[in-house]
Amino acid sequence: MSSMILTMAVLGVVGLLAIALTVKKLLYICQPNEVLIFSGGSRRVADGRRVRYKAIKGGRKIKIPLFEVVDRMDLTNMAISVAVHGAFSKGGIPLNVDGVANVKIAGTEPALGNAVERLLGKGRAEIIAIAKETLEGNLRGVLATLTPEEVNADKLAFAQRLMDEADHDLTRLGIELDTLKIQNVSDGVGYLDSIGRISGAEVRKKARIVEAEAKADAVVRDAENRQRTELVRIEAAIRTMTAEAQKKVTDAETQKDALIAEANGQIGAQVVQARAELDMQSARVEQVKRQLEADVIASARAKMQAAISTARGDAAQIIEQGRATVAVLRQLTAAYLQAGSDAREVFLLQKLDGLVDTLSRTVESVAIDKVTVLGLQNGGSSMAPQLISANEQLKAALGVDVLGALQRRVDNNADGSVPPVPRS
Repeated sequence: MSSMILTMAVLGVVGLLAIALTVKKLLYICQPNEVLIFSGGSRRVADGRRVRYKAIKGGRKIKIPLFEVVDRMDLTNMAISVAVHGAFSKGGIPLNVDGVANVKIAGTEPALGNAVERLLGKGRAEIIAIAKETLEGNLRGVLATLTPEEVNADKLAFAQRLMDEADHDLTRLGIELDTLKIQNVSDGVGYLDSIGRISGAEVRKKARIVEAEAKADAVVRDAENRQRTELVRIEAAIRTMTAEAQKKVTDAETQKDALIAEANGQIGAQVVQARAELDMQSARVEQVKRQLEADVIASARAKMQAAISTARGDAAQIIEQGRATVAVLRQLTAAYLQAGSDAREVFLLQKLDGLVDTLSRTVESVAIDKVTVLGLQNGGSSMAPQLISANEQLKAALGVDVLGALQRRVDNNADGSVPPVPRS
C-alpha cells in the first residue's frame, strides 16, 4: 500500500514536471523591443481585412501546438549610412551627399502588417540593405528637384523634405524612419566651393555692414548723449544765469529808491556847491574888477596924463625950435640973396670944414692924399672941370687914373719905352 502511494506521488511529480516543461515550451513572452507573430490562426484587423497571424507586443501567449508558428521581429533601432555620389541636382550639377538615418520595424498597425508581409523571416542586415536602397533612391529623387544652392543653404530643410519623401515608401515596407541627418554635401566641379566663397563673402560683407552700422549707431548714440549732456549743461547754465540776472534785477529794484535818493542828494549838494561857487566867483570878479581899476586903470590914467603933459611940453619945445630954425633960415636966405653969385661958394666953404671932419671920423684908417672939389661957374663952358670930374669918377669906380696914365705915357715917350697902365 505504501509503495503504491509512493509510486503515485512520483508519477504525480513527474506529471507536474512534464506539464511545466510543456507549458514553458509552448508559452512565449514578448519583450518591449520586439513583436511576436503567431502564424496559423485567422483574425480580422481594424481596417476590416482578415489576416492569418496575430501580433503580440509586450505580452505573452501560448502557442497552439501543430497549428501555430511563432516568429520574432526585432523592433530595435537600425543605423544606416546613406550616401549617393554623382547624383544630378536641378541644373545638372552632380552632387555627393552623405548622411545617416535611424530606422526600425513598425510596431503598430497598419505598418506592422506591411512589415509582417514583407520582412518576416529576414535578418537585420537584409532589412538594413532594403532600407538603405530605398533611402538612397528617395535621396536621388529629392536632389533632382533642388538646386545646389538650395541643398547647401539649408540642410535641415533638405533632410525634412527627404524624410517626407521617404516616409511613404518606408511605411509601405513596414519600416519607420526615426531620424535623418545630412552630414556632407559636395560636388566634383567646385561649384559649391564657389557658392561657399560667394556666400562667405556675402556673409562677411553683411557682417562688415552690420559692424559699420553698429559703429555708426554707437557714434550717433555717443554724439546724441554728448548733445543731451551739453544741452543739459547749457540749460543749467541758462537757468543759473537767469536766476543771477533776476537776483540782480531784484537787488537793483530794491536799491533803486536808495540810489535815486543818494543821487538826488549828491546832485543837490553839487547844485548848492555850484551856487556857492558862483556867488564866490561873482564876488571875486567884482574884487578883481575893483583891483584892476585901482591898480591898472588908475595907473594907466595917471601915465596917460603924464604922457600927455610930456608930449605937450615936447611939442612946445619942438614948435619953438622950429620957429627959431625958420627964423635962422629966413635970415640965411636973406643973406644968401644979398651975397649974389658968390653966395654958393661961400656957403660950400663954410660947410667944407664940417664935411672933412665927418669924413675923417668915418674913415680914420684911410690916408687922404688930396681932396678935389668940382664945380662949374655959372654960365661957364670950361672943359677942365668936366675932365677932372670924369677922371675922378673912373678912378673911384674902376681904380684907373686916366690922366696919370697919360702923363706917364708922355713922360716915357721921351726915352722910347711904354710902361703898363697902373691900377690903384
